[in-house]
Amino acid sequence: MSALKDIKVLDFCHMAPGMFCTMMLADFGADVLRIERPVKDVLSLYAGHPALEELKKVQEGIHRAFNRNKRSIALDLSATKSLEIVHKLAKSADVIVEGFRPGVAAKLGIDYATMSKINPGIVYCSLSGYGQTGPYSQLPGHDINYIGVGGALDMIGEPGGAPVIPMNFIGDWAGGSLHGVIGILLALNARHETKKGQYVDISYTDGVASLVTLFAFNSLNFGTEYKRGSLGNDPNYTTYKTRDNKYLAIGCVEPWFWINLCKFAGREDFIGFQFDQSEKRDQVFDFFRNFFLQKDRDEWFELMKDKNIPVGKVYSVAEAFSDPQMKHRHMLEEIDLPDGSKEKAVGVAIKLSDTPGGIKSPAPVLGKHTKQVLKDLGYSSKQIEDLLQQGIIG
Repeated sequence: MSALKDIKVLDFCHMAPGMFCTMMLADFGADVLRIERPVKDVLSLYAGHPALEELKKVQEGIHRAFNRNKRSIALDLSATKSLEIVHKLAKSADVIVEGFRPGVAAKLGIDYATMSKINPGIVYCSLSGYGQTGPYSQLPGHDINYIGVGGALDMIGEPGGAPVIPMNFIGDWAGGSLHGVIGILLALNARHETKKGQYVDISYTDGVASLVTLFAFNSLNFGTEYKRGSLGNDPNYTTYKTRDNKYLAIGCVEPWFWINLCKFAGREDFIGFQFDQSEKRDQVFDFFRNFFLQKDRDEWFELMKDKNIPVGKVYSVAEAFSDPQMKHRHMLEEIDLPDGSKEKAVGVAIKLSDTPGGIKSPAPVLGKHTKQVLKDLGYSSKQIEDLLQQGIIG
Protein backbone atom coordinates (compact mmCIF):
# COMPACT_ATOMS: atom_id res chain seq x y z
CA MET A 1 0.00 0.00 0.00
CA SER A 2 1.13 3.56 -0.77
CA ALA A 3 0.62 6.46 1.62
CA LEU A 4 -1.22 8.51 -1.03
CA LYS A 5 -2.97 5.67 -2.83
CA ASP A 6 -6.13 6.82 -4.67
CA ILE A 7 -5.15 10.52 -4.45
CA LYS A 8 -5.45 12.07 -7.92
CA VAL A 9 -3.38 15.16 -8.69
CA LEU A 10 -3.59 17.50 -11.68
CA ASP A 11 -0.18 19.13 -12.17
CA PHE A 12 -0.17 22.41 -14.12
CA CYS A 13 3.35 23.34 -12.98
CA HIS A 14 5.72 24.64 -15.63
CA MET A 15 8.50 25.60 -13.22
CA ALA A 16 10.76 23.20 -11.32
CA PRO A 17 9.64 23.95 -7.73
CA GLY A 18 6.07 22.94 -8.57
CA MET A 19 7.30 19.82 -10.33
CA PHE A 20 9.35 18.86 -7.27
CA CYS A 21 6.29 19.37 -5.06
CA THR A 22 4.12 17.04 -7.15
CA MET A 23 7.00 14.56 -7.56
CA MET A 24 7.06 14.05 -3.80
CA LEU A 25 3.33 13.28 -3.91
CA ALA A 26 3.88 10.88 -6.81
CA ASP A 27 6.72 9.13 -4.97
CA PHE A 28 4.23 8.15 -2.28
CA GLY A 29 1.64 6.77 -4.65
CA ALA A 30 -0.44 9.75 -5.78
CA ASP A 31 -1.63 9.51 -9.39
CA VAL A 32 -0.08 12.72 -10.75
CA LEU A 33 -1.19 13.77 -14.22
CA ARG A 34 0.87 16.56 -15.77
CA ILE A 35 -1.05 18.98 -17.98
CA GLU A 36 1.64 20.18 -20.38
CA ARG A 37 1.90 22.44 -23.38
CA PRO A 38 1.99 20.66 -26.75
CA VAL A 39 5.46 20.31 -28.30
CA LYS A 40 4.99 23.24 -30.65
CA ASP A 41 4.20 25.53 -27.72
CA VAL A 42 7.23 24.39 -25.71
CA LEU A 43 9.66 24.92 -28.57
CA SER A 44 8.24 28.37 -29.32
CA LEU A 45 9.33 29.55 -25.87
CA TYR A 46 12.98 29.29 -26.92
CA ALA A 47 12.79 30.15 -30.62
CA GLY A 48 15.64 32.39 -31.74
CA HIS A 49 17.51 32.19 -28.44
CA PRO A 50 21.31 32.18 -29.01
CA ALA A 51 21.77 29.42 -26.45
CA LEU A 52 18.79 27.37 -27.66
CA GLU A 53 20.44 23.95 -27.43
CA GLU A 54 21.83 24.63 -23.96
CA LEU A 55 18.43 25.80 -22.73
CA LYS A 56 16.83 22.64 -24.12
CA LYS A 57 19.34 20.56 -22.11
CA VAL A 58 18.51 22.48 -18.95
CA GLN A 59 14.80 21.95 -19.50
CA GLU A 60 15.32 18.25 -20.23
CA GLY A 61 17.27 17.88 -16.99
CA ILE A 62 14.50 19.57 -14.99
CA HIS A 63 11.87 17.41 -16.66
CA ARG A 64 13.67 14.13 -16.09
CA ALA A 65 14.73 14.98 -12.52
CA PHE A 66 11.31 16.06 -11.24
CA ASN A 67 8.66 14.25 -13.25
CA ARG A 68 9.25 10.60 -12.40
CA ASN A 69 6.25 8.51 -11.35
CA LYS A 70 3.89 10.84 -13.27
CA ARG A 71 1.68 10.67 -16.35
CA SER A 72 1.54 13.33 -19.07
CA ILE A 73 -1.18 14.82 -21.23
CA ALA A 74 -0.43 17.61 -23.72
CA LEU A 75 -3.14 20.29 -24.00
CA ASP A 76 -3.32 23.75 -25.52
CA LEU A 77 -4.97 25.49 -22.57
CA SER A 78 -5.98 28.46 -24.71
CA ALA A 79 -8.44 26.26 -26.63
CA THR A 80 -12.04 25.93 -25.40
CA LYS A 81 -12.08 22.20 -26.04
CA SER A 82 -8.99 21.78 -23.85
CA LEU A 83 -10.76 23.60 -21.05
CA GLU A 84 -13.64 21.13 -21.33
CA ILE A 85 -11.15 18.28 -20.89
CA VAL A 86 -9.56 19.92 -17.84
CA HIS A 87 -12.93 20.50 -16.22
CA LYS A 88 -13.85 16.85 -16.73
CA LEU A 89 -10.57 15.79 -15.13
CA ALA A 90 -11.20 18.12 -12.20
CA LYS A 91 -14.44 16.33 -11.32
CA SER A 92 -12.57 13.28 -10.04
CA ALA A 93 -9.35 14.98 -8.89
CA ASP A 94 -8.31 15.45 -5.27
CA VAL A 95 -5.55 18.00 -5.74
CA ILE A 96 -4.61 20.66 -8.28
CA VAL A 97 -1.17 22.29 -8.23
CA GLU A 98 -0.25 25.27 -10.39
CA GLY A 99 2.67 27.67 -10.54
CA PHE A 100 1.42 30.49 -12.75
CA ARG A 101 1.82 34.14 -11.87
CA PRO A 102 -1.21 35.24 -9.81
CA GLY A 103 -4.21 35.89 -12.05
CA VAL A 104 -3.12 33.68 -14.97
CA ALA A 105 -5.05 30.61 -13.80
CA ALA A 106 -8.24 32.70 -13.66
CA LYS A 107 -7.68 33.91 -17.23
CA LEU A 108 -7.28 30.29 -18.33
CA GLY A 109 -10.45 29.23 -16.49
CA ILE A 110 -8.65 26.82 -14.17
CA ASP A 111 -8.52 28.87 -10.96
CA TYR A 112 -9.75 27.72 -7.56
CA ALA A 113 -13.06 29.60 -7.81
CA THR A 114 -13.88 27.74 -11.02
CA MET A 115 -12.54 24.34 -10.04
CA SER A 116 -14.14 24.30 -6.58
CA LYS A 117 -17.55 24.79 -8.19
CA ILE A 118 -16.91 21.74 -10.36
CA ASN A 119 -15.50 19.77 -7.41
CA PRO A 120 -16.07 21.20 -3.88
CA GLY A 121 -13.65 18.61 -2.47
CA ILE A 122 -10.68 19.86 -4.46
CA VAL A 123 -7.49 20.91 -2.64
CA TYR A 124 -6.01 23.61 -4.85
CA CYS A 125 -2.40 24.72 -4.32
CA SER A 126 -0.89 27.80 -5.97
CA LEU A 127 2.88 28.24 -5.82
CA SER A 128 4.19 31.74 -6.53
CA GLY A 129 7.10 33.97 -5.63
CA TYR A 130 5.31 36.37 -3.31
CA GLY A 131 1.88 34.83 -2.86
CA GLN A 132 -1.50 35.64 -4.36
CA THR A 133 -1.93 38.93 -2.46
CA GLY A 134 0.16 41.92 -1.47
CA PRO A 135 2.08 44.69 -3.25
CA TYR A 136 4.66 42.27 -4.70
CA SER A 137 2.24 39.60 -5.95
CA GLN A 138 2.71 40.54 -9.61
CA LEU A 139 6.49 40.97 -9.49
CA PRO A 140 8.53 38.46 -11.49
CA GLY A 141 11.31 36.80 -9.56
CA HIS A 142 13.63 33.91 -8.89
CA ASP A 143 15.25 32.31 -5.85
CA ILE A 144 17.75 35.14 -5.41
CA ASN A 145 14.89 37.64 -5.06
CA TYR A 146 12.90 35.54 -2.61
CA ILE A 147 15.82 34.80 -0.30
CA GLY A 148 16.71 38.49 -0.38
CA VAL A 149 13.26 39.69 0.63
CA GLY A 150 12.78 36.78 3.05
CA GLY A 151 15.86 37.70 5.10
CA ALA A 152 18.15 34.75 4.29
CA LEU A 153 20.57 36.15 1.71
CA ASP A 154 21.96 38.92 3.92
CA MET A 155 23.32 36.34 6.37
CA ILE A 156 25.29 34.35 3.77
CA GLY A 157 28.84 35.29 2.85
CA GLU A 158 32.24 36.36 4.14
CA PRO A 159 32.59 39.00 6.89
CA GLY A 160 32.51 42.47 5.36
CA GLY A 161 31.87 41.12 1.88
CA ALA A 162 28.87 41.02 -0.42
CA PRO A 163 26.19 38.35 0.06
CA VAL A 164 27.17 34.99 -1.45
CA ILE A 165 24.46 33.53 -3.65
CA PRO A 166 23.73 29.88 -2.82
CA MET A 167 22.20 27.40 -5.24
CA ASN A 168 18.43 27.72 -5.41
CA PHE A 169 17.46 25.21 -2.74
CA ILE A 170 16.49 27.77 -0.06
CA GLY A 171 13.75 29.71 -1.84
CA ASP A 172 12.67 27.32 -4.58
CA TRP A 173 12.93 23.88 -2.99
CA ALA A 174 12.57 24.53 0.75
CA GLY A 175 10.55 27.75 0.67
CA GLY A 176 8.32 26.65 -2.20
CA SER A 177 8.26 22.91 -2.94
CA LEU A 178 8.41 21.55 0.60
CA HIS A 179 5.95 24.08 1.99
CA GLY A 180 3.66 23.20 -0.90
CA VAL A 181 3.71 19.50 -0.02
CA ILE A 182 3.03 20.28 3.64
CA GLY A 183 0.16 22.60 2.76
CA ILE A 184 -1.45 20.04 0.47
CA LEU A 185 -1.19 17.24 3.02
CA LEU A 186 -2.63 19.46 5.75
CA ALA A 187 -5.58 20.36 3.54
CA LEU A 188 -6.17 16.72 2.61
CA ASN A 189 -6.16 15.81 6.28
CA ALA A 190 -8.60 18.61 7.12
CA ARG A 191 -10.90 17.36 4.35
CA HIS A 192 -11.57 14.23 6.39
CA GLU A 193 -13.35 16.45 8.93
CA THR A 194 -14.78 19.26 6.79
CA LYS A 195 -15.72 17.07 3.80
CA LYS A 196 -14.58 19.86 1.48
CA GLY A 197 -11.38 21.10 -0.08
CA GLN A 198 -9.64 24.42 0.33
CA TYR A 199 -7.19 26.84 -1.24
CA VAL A 200 -3.48 26.56 -0.41
CA ASP A 201 -1.57 29.79 -1.14
CA ILE A 202 2.19 29.11 -1.06
CA SER A 203 4.67 31.97 -1.39
CA TYR A 204 8.33 31.09 -1.83
CA THR A 205 9.19 34.26 0.09
CA ASP A 206 6.88 33.37 2.98
CA GLY A 207 8.58 29.98 3.04
CA VAL A 208 12.02 31.58 3.27
CA ALA A 209 10.81 33.80 6.12
CA SER A 210 9.61 30.71 7.98
CA LEU A 211 13.01 29.07 7.52
CA VAL A 212 14.72 31.99 9.29
CA THR A 213 12.31 31.81 12.24
CA LEU A 214 14.99 31.48 14.94
CA PHE A 215 17.13 34.30 13.60
CA ALA A 216 14.11 36.52 13.08
CA PHE A 217 12.88 35.86 16.62
CA ASN A 218 16.21 36.77 18.16
CA SER A 219 16.62 39.81 15.94
CA LEU A 220 13.12 41.19 16.47
CA ASN A 221 12.93 40.50 20.20
CA PHE A 222 16.52 40.75 21.45
CA GLY A 223 18.15 42.93 18.82
CA THR A 224 20.58 40.17 17.83
CA GLU A 225 22.59 41.00 14.70
CA TYR A 226 23.38 38.24 12.23
CA LYS A 227 26.29 39.58 10.24
CA ARG A 228 27.66 37.78 7.21
CA GLY A 229 30.31 35.30 8.23
CA SER A 230 29.17 35.10 11.84
CA LEU A 231 28.60 31.38 11.30
CA GLY A 232 31.65 29.51 10.08
CA ASN A 233 34.03 32.17 11.34
CA ASP A 234 35.09 30.32 14.48
CA PRO A 235 37.69 27.53 14.58
CA ASN A 236 35.20 25.06 16.09
CA TYR A 237 32.57 25.40 13.34
CA THR A 238 34.04 25.86 9.90
CA THR A 239 35.66 24.13 6.93
CA TYR A 240 39.36 23.36 6.64
CA LYS A 241 41.35 22.81 3.49
CA THR A 242 43.20 19.50 3.31
CA ARG A 243 46.39 18.38 1.58
CA ASP A 244 44.53 17.28 -1.57
CA ASN A 245 42.83 20.68 -1.97
CA LYS A 246 39.53 19.37 -0.69
CA TYR A 247 37.70 20.42 2.44
CA LEU A 248 36.69 18.94 5.77
CA ALA A 249 33.70 20.26 7.74
CA ILE A 250 34.09 20.56 11.52
CA GLY A 251 31.02 21.19 13.70
CA CYS A 252 32.16 21.20 17.32
CA VAL A 253 29.40 23.37 18.81
CA GLU A 254 29.02 21.56 22.14
CA PRO A 255 32.04 21.96 24.48
CA TRP A 256 32.63 18.20 24.78
CA PHE A 257 33.07 17.90 21.04
CA TRP A 258 35.56 20.77 21.06
CA ILE A 259 37.45 19.07 23.86
CA ASN A 260 37.64 15.89 21.80
CA LEU A 261 38.97 17.81 18.79
CA CYS A 262 41.64 19.56 20.84
CA LYS A 263 42.74 16.27 22.38
CA PHE A 264 42.81 14.63 18.94
CA ALA A 265 45.06 17.42 17.65
CA GLY A 266 47.29 17.28 20.72
CA ARG A 267 46.39 20.82 21.75
CA GLU A 268 44.56 20.54 25.05
CA ASP A 269 45.76 24.07 25.76
CA PHE A 270 43.09 25.25 23.28
CA ILE A 271 40.18 23.77 25.24
CA GLY A 272 39.24 26.99 27.00
CA PHE A 273 39.25 29.03 23.79
CA GLN A 274 36.31 27.56 21.88
CA PHE A 275 34.52 30.90 21.45
CA ASP A 276 37.39 33.20 22.32
CA GLN A 277 37.48 36.43 20.30
CA SER A 278 40.88 37.69 21.47
CA GLU A 279 44.18 37.32 19.63
CA LYS A 280 44.24 33.71 20.83
CA ARG A 281 41.42 32.96 18.36
CA ASP A 282 43.71 33.67 15.40
CA GLN A 283 46.38 31.44 16.91
CA VAL A 284 43.88 28.57 17.25
CA PHE A 285 42.59 29.11 13.73
CA ASP A 286 46.10 29.19 12.24
CA PHE A 287 47.04 25.99 14.01
CA PHE A 288 44.06 24.02 12.72
CA ARG A 289 44.44 25.41 9.21
CA ASN A 290 48.01 24.10 9.10
CA PHE A 291 47.11 20.92 10.98
CA PHE A 292 44.50 19.81 8.44
CA LEU A 293 46.84 20.52 5.52
CA GLN A 294 48.99 17.61 6.65
CA LYS A 295 46.73 14.86 5.29
CA ASP A 296 44.09 14.29 2.60
CA ARG A 297 40.40 14.83 3.32
CA ASP A 298 39.46 11.16 3.33
CA GLU A 299 42.42 10.24 5.54
CA TRP A 300 41.32 12.76 8.15
CA PHE A 301 37.76 11.48 8.06
CA GLU A 302 38.84 7.90 8.67
CA LEU A 303 41.04 8.99 11.56
CA MET A 304 38.36 11.16 13.20
CA LYS A 305 35.03 9.45 12.57
CA ASP A 306 35.33 7.20 15.63
CA LYS A 307 36.62 9.92 17.98
CA ASN A 308 33.21 11.45 18.80
CA ILE A 309 34.01 14.57 16.79
CA PRO A 310 31.43 16.06 14.38
CA VAL A 311 33.42 15.74 11.16
CA GLY A 312 32.26 15.43 7.57
CA LYS A 313 33.67 15.47 4.10
CA VAL A 314 32.74 18.42 1.91
CA TYR A 315 31.60 16.60 -1.21
CA SER A 316 30.86 17.64 -4.74
CA VAL A 317 27.34 16.62 -5.78
CA ALA A 318 28.70 13.66 -7.73
CA GLU A 319 30.82 12.50 -4.79
CA ALA A 320 27.96 12.77 -2.33
CA PHE A 321 25.93 10.02 -3.94
CA SER A 322 28.81 7.56 -3.97
CA ASP A 323 29.18 7.82 -0.19
CA PRO A 324 28.42 4.56 1.68
CA GLN A 325 25.91 6.34 3.97
CA MET A 326 23.97 7.62 0.96
CA LYS A 327 23.99 4.17 -0.62
CA HIS A 328 22.86 2.51 2.60
CA ARG A 329 19.93 4.93 2.85
CA HIS A 330 19.01 4.31 -0.81
CA MET A 331 19.51 7.95 -1.73
CA LEU A 332 20.91 6.86 -5.08
CA GLU A 333 18.53 4.85 -7.24
CA GLU A 334 18.48 3.64 -10.82
CA ILE A 335 15.42 3.88 -13.05
CA ASP A 336 14.82 1.53 -15.97
CA LEU A 337 14.25 3.51 -19.18
CA PRO A 338 12.08 2.34 -22.11
CA ASP A 339 15.15 1.79 -24.31
CA GLY A 340 16.61 -0.68 -21.82
CA SER A 341 19.19 1.69 -20.36
CA LYS A 342 19.22 3.01 -16.82
CA GLU A 343 19.11 6.50 -15.36
CA LYS A 344 20.50 7.53 -11.97
CA ALA A 345 18.10 9.37 -9.69
CA VAL A 346 18.03 10.78 -6.17
CA GLY A 347 16.09 8.46 -3.88
CA VAL A 348 13.15 9.19 -1.60
CA ALA A 349 14.28 11.06 1.51
CA ILE A 350 11.24 10.45 3.72
CA LYS A 351 11.38 6.92 5.10
CA LEU A 352 8.03 5.43 6.14
CA SER A 353 8.05 2.00 7.77
CA ASP A 354 4.72 0.71 6.45
CA THR A 355 3.87 2.81 3.38
CA PRO A 356 7.25 3.77 1.90
CA GLY A 357 7.68 5.86 -1.20
CA GLY A 358 9.51 4.64 -4.26
CA ILE A 359 10.45 5.25 -7.88
CA LYS A 360 8.35 3.21 -10.28
CA SER A 361 8.74 5.00 -13.61
CA PRO A 362 10.87 7.65 -15.31
CA ALA A 363 9.57 11.03 -16.40
CA PRO A 364 7.07 10.46 -19.23
CA VAL A 365 7.52 11.61 -22.80
CA LEU A 366 5.42 14.72 -23.41
CA GLY A 367 1.81 13.71 -24.01
CA LYS A 368 2.52 10.01 -23.55
CA HIS A 369 -0.82 9.37 -21.82
CA THR A 370 -3.00 11.85 -23.73
CA LYS A 371 -4.99 9.32 -25.74
CA GLN A 372 -5.55 6.95 -22.82
CA VAL A 373 -6.67 9.74 -20.51
CA LEU A 374 -9.18 10.97 -23.10
CA LYS A 375 -10.47 7.45 -23.66
CA ASP A 376 -10.99 7.11 -19.91
CA LEU A 377 -12.99 10.34 -20.01
CA GLY A 378 -15.26 8.87 -22.67
CA TYR A 379 -13.81 10.42 -25.84
CA SER A 380 -14.08 8.29 -28.99
CA SER A 381 -11.14 7.49 -31.25
CA LYS A 382 -12.61 9.84 -33.87
CA GLN A 383 -12.90 12.71 -31.39
CA ILE A 384 -9.32 12.16 -30.20
CA GLU A 385 -8.01 12.15 -33.77
CA ASP A 386 -9.87 15.38 -34.52
CA LEU A 387 -8.35 17.05 -31.47
CA LEU A 388 -4.89 15.92 -32.59
CA GLN A 389 -5.44 17.32 -36.09
CA GLN A 390 -6.57 20.65 -34.63
CA GLY A 391 -3.44 20.86 -32.47
CA ILE A 392 -5.51 21.03 -29.31
CA ILE A 393 -3.83 17.95 -27.86
CA GLY A 394 -0.41 16.46 -28.43
